[in-house]
Amino acid sequence: MMNDVQAELEARLIAALSPTELSVMDESHLHAGHVGARGGARHFAVRIVSLKFNGLTRMAQHRLVYAAMADLMPHPIHALRIESIATLV
Repeated sequence: MMNDVQAELEARLIAALSPTELSVMDESHLHAGHVGARGGARHFAVRIVSLKFNGLTRMAQHRLVYAAMADLMPHPIHALRIESIATLV
C-alpha cells in the first residue's frame, strides 16, 4: 500500500522527468530508530529510467531527482537511495 508521501514523490518524479520506468519503495522500516526517522521522516528507494538523463553524469541525474522534491526534504522525506538510468531512444 502506498502512503501519501510516497504517492507525492512518485507524482512529482513523473511530472518532472517523464520516466519510462519508475519504482518508489518506502524503506522506512529498515531505518527504525535512526535519528533521521524521528518525527516520521521517511526513507525511500527510487529506481527511475528517463530520456531526460541522456548525456548527463550520474550526479546531474540525481540533482534532477532531488530538484523534483527538494521542498519535501528533510521532512517528510529524510533520505533517498537513487538508481537513475538513462535510456536510449
